[in-house]
Amino acid sequence: MSRRLFTLLVLSLGMLLAVSVVVLAGGWATITLTDFPEYTVAGTPLNLTFTVRQHGQTLLTGLRPGIRATTPGGLTAKSDAKPTSERGEYTAAITLPQPGDWTITIASGFNDSALVLPTLKVISPSSAKPERFSPLTRGVRLFSSKGCVGCHRHLEVNPAKTVDAKFDLTGKRFPQDYLKRFLADPGIKPADMPNLKLKNDEIDALAAFINKLASKTIEK
Repeated sequence: MSRRLFTLLVLSLGMLLAVSVVVLAGGWATITLTDFPEYTVAGTPLNLTFTVRQHGQTLLTGLRPGIRATTPGGLTAKSDAKPTSERGEYTAAITLPQPGDWTITIASGFNDSALVLPTLKVISPSSAKPERFSPLTRGVRLFSSKGCVGCHRHLEVNPAKTVDAKFDLTGKRFPQDYLKRFLADPGIKPADMPNLKLKNDEIDALAAFINKLASKTIEK
């Protein structure tokens, strides 16, 4: 093989590898938070653990996610996340220094994919605990914190998102028992949805929210 032909082959292989890397690194990712509390206490570290999936499916490793929290008054808190022993899972501890309403954004570290969480109430150490959310309200919050917003649209949560009709859950109703079984194990029906390992009370809350604005029943 001539040196010129060898050089051309090496260059061609390099270009193919570069294209492959771009393809694999492209697209968007969903973020699923393991637990999102109803409130936290000022000055106390808040631990947040989450998974990152490319296109909502493939667990992503080797990322460097970050967490940023802000208040309407301009206060800011930041924290870097580190990988856990589980594939695609990361964790961070962030301390919110002052009582008030804080908005937390998790940047996945994969392109510009990020998750803005519902407002988190921060109370002072001496304050009484707030009343618990109703299952319906909790379902609204879980729709965001579990990453449903990455693929689905719902008028009450992310009305500006554009999706195919089958991913728009606004106004749809599913048989309640079936919906709960599907949320517990999406594998019961062919679907491009991972098992998020939802707890029973999370399933109840999500089902309560999804079926709230019902206008028709969807076949299984």
